Amino acid sequence: MEILFTSVQDCLSCKNLDPITTTVTHILRKCFPKEHLPVATVRSSYFFPLPGNAKAEPPCEGSEGKWVSGDYESDGEEEVEKDLDNEDAESKEEDYDLETDVNKLRSRPVLDRPEEELGQYEAMCPELSHNFQELESESEEEKSLEDKTESLPSTPSHFIPSAASVKHPNYRWRNQSVTETGPDPREKDFKVPLQSWTKKEKCRWDQTDEKRDTAEAAQDADSCEVEDPARSHVLALYPLSKDAVWYKKMLYPECKSSVNPSPGGRLESSDIVTNLLEKHQGDIPFHSPRFYIARAKCVKSIPDYKDLAFPDFWGHQPPPYSKPMLERKYGVQRDKVLDDVRRLIQPGDVIGRTVFDLDEPSHSSPGAPGCLTFFSKFESGNLRKAIQVREFEYDLIMNADVNSNQHHQWFYFEVRDMKPAVPYRFNIINCEKFNSQFNYGMQLVMYSVKEALQGRPRWLRAGHDICYYKNHYRCSAAAGGGMRGEFYYTLTFSIKFPHKDDVCYLAYHYPYTYSTMMSHLDILEQNRNPKKVYWRQQTLCQTLGGNLCPLLTITAMPESRDDLEQFYSRPYVFLMARVHPGESNASWVMKGTLEFLVSSDPIADLLRKCFIFKIVPMLNPDGVINGNHRCSLSGDDLNRQWLTPSSQLHPTIYHAKGLLYYLRSIGRAPLVFCDYHGHSQKKNVFLYGCSIKETLWQAGCMVDTAVITEDVGYRTLPKILDKVAPAFVMNSCSFLVEKSRESTARVVVWKEMGVLRSYTMESTYCGCSHGLYKGLQLGTQELEEMGSKFCLGLLILYLKSLPCSKKVMAQAALLLDLEEEITDRAQRSCSNSSLETDDEPPCVEEIDYNTDSCSDGEDDFSELDQEIQECLSWVEGETEDEGATTGQTCSSKALRGLYISSQPASNSTALPLRSTALGAYSGFESSPV
Repeated sequence: MEILFTSVQDCLSCKNLDPITTTVTHILRKCFPKEHLPVATVRSSYFFPLPGNAKAEPPCEGSEGKWVSGDYESDGEEEVEKDLDNEDAESKEEDYDLETDVNKLRSRPVLDRPEEELGQYEAMCPELSHNFQELESESEEEKSLEDKTESLPSTPSHFIPSAASVKHPNYRWRNQSVTETGPDPREKDFKVPLQSWTKKEKCRWDQTDEKRDTAEAAQDADSCEVEDPARSHVLALYPLSKDAVWYKKMLYPECKSSVNPSPGGRLESSDIVTNLLEKHQGDIPFHSPRFYIARAKCVKSIPDYKDLAFPDFWGHQPPPYSKPMLERKYGVQRDKVLDDVRRLIQPGDVIGRTVFDLDEPSHSSPGAPGCLTFFSKFESGNLRKAIQVREFEYDLIMNADVNSNQHHQWFYFEVRDMKPAVPYRFNIINCEKFNSQFNYGMQLVMYSVKEALQGRPRWLRAGHDICYYKNHYRCSAAAGGGMRGEFYYTLTFSIKFPHKDDVCYLAYHYPYTYSTMMSHLDILEQNRNPKKVYWRQQTLCQTLGGNLCPLLTITAMPESRDDLEQFYSRPYVFLMARVHPGESNASWVMKGTLEFLVSSDPIADLLRKCFIFKIVPMLNPDGVINGNHRCSLSGDDLNRQWLTPSSQLHPTIYHAKGLLYYLRSIGRAPLVFCDYHGHSQKKNVFLYGCSIKETLWQAGCMVDTAVITEDVGYRTLPKILDKVAPAFVMNSCSFLVEKSRESTARVVVWKEMGVLRSYTMESTYCGCSHGLYKGLQLGTQELEEMGSKFCLGLLILYLKSLPCSKKVMAQAALLLDLEEEITDRAQRSCSNSSLETDDEPPCVEEIDYNTDSCSDGEDDFSELDQEIQECLSWVEGETEDEGATTGQTCSSKALRGLYISSQPASNSTALPLRSTALGAYSGFESSPV
């Protein structure tokens, strides 16, 4: 190996010798001694005792055996990982996986629970029984008082038993009543990396900042009097960097000498949080540090977090520009692999010092001279171990999902004590997926505390020399279920930190924590217009970990009693997100949806009058809180539990399905169901739906159209989104039903609830290969825009598909101006009829990401297209009688324009942001601070 390694060094500078270099590199990789990961066990560092008949003891290493089982892990929902050596076989297997039994495709299985149980979900639909009589009898003074107290979430009127009643000495708090939506009276103290605070008040909000009536405030204070001794803590301040002069100058410019670090590096001031809150400008829309602190104090986590990540506390503002995808440096992966080989051949400069260890903190050597300091014990954090390889190089190991030995993808950790302008190399060495968008232009994200305190609080795409490849570490046969151990993969990247002794955070994607979501809901409720927006925040259920899973109902308030009949008869739309914790992009899309729905935008106002929205914004709170990538605390993928969910192990799925069953039982099944996800191996935003015909055609089955009839309305919404949403690509959509997906939300809701438009919406972690954002990485602003554009698509779907009153039609014709609301088709770089192709560069582990389904090739399905065109024939038809007041579908010029195709234009270049078609939500107070 040493001879080969030495010889290949002379070939690196000559491209003509690349074939030799590549061959030698492959030989060196094959000869590299195989090792196990430098951890005691591949199982998660966190263990949670499960209720019922589930195991109550931590299973031994590898007992789950999911590594190489036949049930492939899928990312988002539909991703299937293939062995590169058996690509043809896998392609055939995919076709074989298609469901071809028409009876099963049409089946409507019986209830998975006694019918009498559905009665409990009536309380989750208060809008159907509310007569609004009390609103008319309220005096203006009472209304004013109610408006002042809107900052507190409404208390739900129903009770659903806790998912788990098992008692464990470390989880006394799990028996808390689920009817509470406010903070736990046994709230604990937290500290952010640059500060700490003492619990001076026992109430939820700062009394000087939140206006609440006297009785409610007194009740809150009384409820917080008793502290659980097992949950009380005496907290020390988190250590600062050794050189914190810049920080002291920022917070204490007038009294530099009075604030000094102690010998241990701890700041002796008790009013740091006050200074930070005073310094916060309050200019981050829909974010309040005070609200976040209050909600974070109530979070129930396995490690019992006592620290907050600064970015989540302080907030994030998207940058004013989009960042292009990273151009892959020639030979970067080969260079990284050879550098790994050099460790073995020339170990002289290898340090091999553990600087962070979640399992054995005493084995860590933080604070060593010239060494970075790592930390991850905060909400959604994930870093298990950090090993200093060389002076500026570190191997990192991620933690597996709780009660699992796999699902290593999500990471989120803090690093400090860095030197400026020095390229630090980080190697995450226990990745599982056999390829990643990191090979095709994707960057991780970084947040600088110093930048935030200087007025630039934002997550930014960061990193260079990024690549992803198979390494020499392998999973043991025991952890692989008794079969041959699988290899791990390395994600390697280099970063130059902008400031000396800064505190920075690195993450797989833009983090969005449970506390962020809960505080966001508080702010939305406070800032909505209660006279126009009907808002109810209830509790769907309590999670395994004792956290509350919120359920939202949003629609328009009836303007008068004459509108009540229309109010009660509005169709439902059911939206969910974040069933997979690592898919934080789904939460950013949901954030955009929620902010638009409660805004004063005229289109949002019209949309609320058309639908009743039932929304579960975070379906897996426990997984998000504890830094999981895919599973809940039970170690299960919740999106594979929809066929027969357990009320104890999968409470959020069980009760979400129960609510859908209830809506179906009263004849109010949703018009649209959509589950928001993220996708790590495809670009763009797209939908997965369900179609009998397309599935049978793809499987090569003969389809008798006289016998098999199908409403093609499932294609309408994605076609609309392809017109109105810049990040959405119709050609990436698929409508196939696979046997291996029969237990996902999309398929179960389609089959069991009879919802024609049942979708999974996938958002890329990376960027777009088509359209206005082609070549750009998606940021939080584009993801939020997608959420608002989805709402616009729902309105157009309503106007096209359902009977509309003359009043609604008139409003729609006025609002949906084609030039203002529809992205100009000339800005798109491809037409709808073209196939999506992959434009990604080759790498050592090359993969074909092309998963075009039958729906991607319009020419392949002329029969289906004929039906679709007949369904859309209203575009060319005559306008309905203007004198009619009901039974009309909107056929305004603006809507007709939605289906007028145009010629493709030249490729668009990188554009600045702030180009959302809907514009700012006028009249909406964006921050309570």
